[in-house]
Amino acid sequence: MKQLIFAIGMLWGWQTQAQSIVGTWQLTDEKTCFQSEMKESETEKELRPQMGGSSQNSVTRLFVLDTKGKGKEGVFTSGNRKGKEMAEFKYKLNGTDLMLLDSKSGIMTRQLVVEELSATTLRIHDANKDCEIKILTRIR
Repeated sequence: MKQLIFAIGMLWGWQTQAQSIVGTWQLTDEKTCFQSEMKESETEKELRPQMGGSSQNSVTRLFVLDTKGKGKEGVFTSGNRKGKEMAEFKYKLNGTDLMLLDSKSGIMTRQLVVEELSATTLRIHDANKDCEIKILTRIR
């Protein structure tokens, strides 16, 4: 009886700790290989906040994954309710490998590696390019 209660408690604890990749994720930071390897000087660090763009049109990149293994990726602009060029795909998560599949044929189109998955943060990189990092924040 004690073993059964212990096993149920361990299973419940494991379930609450596991994070789900399902949800709507917004790209908050992206670094190319060049940016990852480049070191900033002190002057560049001081000037970076002043170098921000003054564009009036805000663009958001979204990554939406549902419970049925389907997803969408695309760009939203401020003032528009629907995203433009929302590419639909299927996905499969196998450990740390996130495989994006063509929605009709099921052929893998991209393979991503999940570096970090928490309740609010998803950090991924392309399986072929370890230095290109994308950090996404859960919005739903």
